Amino acid sequence: MKEVGIITLSELNDMAASMYGDLVKAVVDVERGILVVDSELHVDQEQFLLEQGSNQKDLWGINLYPQKYGSDGFIEFDSMINIRPRQQNMSRGVENEEIKKCIIGLVLRKVSE
Repeated sequence: MKEVGIITLSELNDMAASMYGDLVKAVVDVERGILVVDSELHVDQEQFLLEQGSNQKDLWGINLYPQKYGSDGFIEFDSMINIRPRQQNMSRGVENEEIKKCIIGLVLRKVSE
């Protein structure tokens, strides 16, 4: 597991190849601007961030597809940790468009070619 300052596509590709083949699981703290990657489960990344002082309401699970960088398919909003009835998020996706925009912006700032 790794908290990302800046990560390259090459590094993401290596992580994907060693874990799932084409994707890297990640969790974003939208309040603190943190991205954590390279773990088998989103819940492990979520727990890591909670231990670092993040609030659960600010944590969202995503998948990154390095081969699709530059397209809409680069970020997939799909994680069990996203199911949050108390935040009106009833699916594994991210239903709030403002939160989605924040996640996209954060990921694009952290990933470089």
